[in-house]
Amino acid sequence: MVFQSYALYPHMTVAQNMGFGLRMARVNKKEVRAQVEKAARVLQLENLLDRKPKQLSGGQRQRVAIGRAIVREHEVFLFDEPLSNLDAELRVEMRVQLQELHRQLETTIIYVTHDQVEAMTMADKIVVLRDGEVQQVGSPLEIYEQPRNAFVAGFIGSPRMNFLEAMVIDADQERVKLAFANKESDSTASITIPLKSGETLRNETGVTLGIRPEHLREGEDGDVVLNMPVNVTERLGNVTYLYCRYGGSERFVVQTDAYTKAQPGDTVGVTFAAANCRFLTSRAQRSLANNNIQSPSPMSRSSRTR
Repeated sequence: MVFQSYALYPHMTVAQNMGFGLRMARVNKKEVRAQVEKAARVLQLENLLDRKPKQLSGGQRQRVAIGRAIVREHEVFLFDEPLSNLDAELRVEMRVQLQELHRQLETTIIYVTHDQVEAMTMADKIVVLRDGEVQQVGSPLEIYEQPRNAFVAGFIGSPRMNFLEAMVIDADQERVKLAFANKESDSTASITIPLKSGETLRNETGVTLGIRPEHLREGEDGDVVLNMPVNVTERLGNVTYLYCRYGGSERFVVQTDAYTKAQPGDTVGVTFAAANCRFLTSRAQRSLANNNIQSPSPMSRSSRTR
């Protein structure tokens, strides 16, 4: 196990910390030294073996804690939020190093995190937990593109998925027509969306429609156009995020061109394609496109969202 707080013994050197578990298991000194040096090469700690923890940076301490675990050569490792104490730049570097380590070890790593970026970039399979219940299990891309419910949709993705409350005004077995009411301007927009196999909706049913920021764009030529006031603009160089509101609802994020002329206080037309929408029922908050997934499984209430 690799702890969040490193849990290194301050009076021991790096080599002594890494070999502590082996010594407690009464492994002979020669073997302990060999295993420590092997792990140090993998983690690029060869020149730090004689230092004390107080002489190390945060990233170096975390690598020592990882080294202490991998010298045991177990089949499964548990990493408990190992990067949460590091600064943003070091987190990125350590994510890459952990992925390289995983390829070298060829063992199973269970990685606990509240950071969805870590989960998306590092995992082969993600288990999303909420209040001790499994919300969804799948590959990062599957969970990102087909979230099972509103919690998963809002948790995975940065910025998170946008939600629009809508009313079914017409539906059959092949398509559904939705209306969006803008209470602030007393106007209504509508969109017709094809239904996938197994999806059913009834007239006058309230639904939540999910749409990712990158699937939105400024313009007037999409399947539906919603006029929204811009509250904040975030210019990141390659893209710009517009933080808007529609109908007095919660914040609505639009990813647009880096050179957009939109400014706070402007009203922009926001458009999106019907194919990029995800249905989420208002009551159960369950994606209609994933209604073949089994119900969440109960787990210990002490479990955290992963």
